Amino acid sequence: MQQGKSVGASRRRWQQRVGALALGACLGWTGLAQAAAPQPQTLARPEGPRQYLLALPDHAPAGPRPLVILLHGHGGSAAQALGQARTAAPLSEWLAIGQREGLLIAAPDGLSGSDGRSGWNDCRRDTATNPRSDDVAFLSALIEREVAQHRADPNRIYLMGMSNGGLMALRYAMEAGDRLAGVVAVSASMATDSRCPSIKAPLSLLLIGGTADGTMPWDGGPVGRRQEGRRGRVIGAEATVMRWRERDGLFGEPQRSESVPHRDPADPTRAQRTVWGARPDGLQIELLRLDGAGHVEPSLRHRVTAAYAAVVGRQNGDIEVAEEAWTFLRDKRRQGAAH
Repeated sequence: MQQGKSVGASRRRWQQRVGALALGACLGWTGLAQAAAPQPQTLARPEGPRQYLLALPDHAPAGPRPLVILLHGHGGSAAQALGQARTAAPLSEWLAIGQREGLLIAAPDGLSGSDGRSGWNDCRRDTATNPRSDDVAFLSALIEREVAQHRADPNRIYLMGMSNGGLMALRYAMEAGDRLAGVVAVSASMATDSRCPSIKAPLSLLLIGGTADGTMPWDGGPVGRRQEGRRGRVIGAEATVMRWRERDGLFGEPQRSESVPHRDPADPTRAQRTVWGARPDGLQIELLRLDGAGHVEPSLRHRVTAAYAAVVGRQNGDIEVAEEAWTFLRDKRRQGAAH
């Protein structure tokens, strides 16, 4: 009986791999083996030298290149986010996308907070563990350097973050969103007790999260398991989307509301996409709700281990998170920029 279960499990894993490879062929995935290796960069800041990894495509387009900035989560690193550590890294798929599409990919490192773990100084006033660095200014300086040194297109700057990195992406979007063409936040929402001002400028937002996320609660509440309120509170995913819809003037019924095709019958999670805003090259708000999923990026190619999933929750396998983000971002330009 045990052998039968093992054979069945092996068959399911093989089917998943085949399905992922088939999808990759359809989407034109090149694979990480062909992606440009990220190189360390240092940027002088008032708080001291700041580090980031930068991946340049082998082929350079004739004009300026889009820049995608990726922010790791609390306790993470740029190297981990880009697959340089021995853990699953769904955001590392951006290396292959960057090579394919001619993008600059930058992944900065956050600084250590009072708990000794790396992170970002996001909008939560009621967290005791975030670093006190001016990360808005740091990210602006990174953008300015890449525009000057590597011809990043100032009208096509995109920001994406996971967890604490997602909260930091939202903070930057609120305070300096007029420098961005779009933002993506995964497993993140806006702070309940916020130190940030109101949203400065209209901006397209893709928000992705799991309804069974025990770290960043979908409906809002305290952040982090067993943290006893030390990581602050958030308002929840749907409330966050509502605030951005109001700022962008995207009222009324969504233009699209659909279930994402389900790929693996053994996967109990499901994905639902809702989009406000009709034009991919205009202002849009998209919410990707992952029913039953936990605090982990959805991915077909970069699967977390069973032990990791036991801590963070189930990983949805219907979406490749980086490809989904690029589909949302690629036609968008900074508001007011000529298309």
